Amino acid sequence: MPIRNRSAYAFLAPYLLVFATFWLWPIISSFLISFQNTRVNPWKFSASVNWGRLVGDPAFYNALYNTLIILVIQVPVMIAIATMMAVLLNSPLLKARPLYRFAFFAPVVVGEVAYAAVFRLMFSIDFGIINKLITAVGLPAVSWFDNANAAMALVIIAVTWRWAGYNAIILLAGLQSIPDDVYEAATLDKVSKTKQFIHITLPLLKPIILFCVILSVIGTMQLFAEPFLITNRGGPGGGTETLGLLLYRQGFLSLNFGYASAIAYTMAILAISISLLNLWVGREQK
Repeated sequence: MPIRNRSAYAFLAPYLLVFATFWLWPIISSFLISFQNTRVNPWKFSASVNWGRLVGDPAFYNALYNTLIILVIQVPVMIAIATMMAVLLNSPLLKARPLYRFAFFAPVVVGEVAYAAVFRLMFSIDFGIINKLITAVGLPAVSWFDNANAAMALVIIAVTWRWAGYNAIILLAGLQSIPDDVYEAATLDKVSKTKQFIHITLPLLKPIILFCVILSVIGTMQLFAEPFLITNRGGPGGGTETLGLLLYRQGFLSLNFGYASAIAYTMAILAISISLLNLWVGREQK
């Protein structure tokens, strides 16, 4: 091996060592544990005990259904809102744009426990501001934490509030990379702003939108904080329990590490599959 290559690997060695110790080995170890019965002492190899249970476990299918519902509803809505926010933030007509950019990005840096507590207060049926606004227009108050559909809507609202601004900043960077000459030529051809957005902005922004979708898919498959903190550990009656919450329950409450590892790998396979599907759907046509 040339000296230059050896020097490069020598500089990379500390990172590679840390990566192998804290990332690569846990990934391999978790995969091996998923094939072991961890409910006995000592653990025993049993290829079917965890993966076989996964196929017939109603709790797994309930968590999978809830996760996919959030994925199908929340991600498109959030990306659409983030795109509109990015367009507005990029508008020269908007004053104090840096302030608005910070305000939209701020939810990401807010602690999960703090914002979950605020959401619980806001959506309280007794004294929450949301129900006060609903009853003010003559509608009945909504029991957000006792109804599964309402609780699911609350989780979707919370996740959208937290991550829409983050995606908007990414999309804003993509918007600012589009040359102004393209819009100037379209304006000279008397193309309306709406048609410019549909036929110029969206096609040129497509790779960035796809990137945001893939990030959102991966994040949704791991969703844990909102159903755990806001809807009281996936309540009511498991109505908002996600795969991430089921993994936590099996791994850290039941100490069934083998089954938790099987759930974790299922989440990873689903996230990769859906992301690849998005890449295939959004591929450039030749």
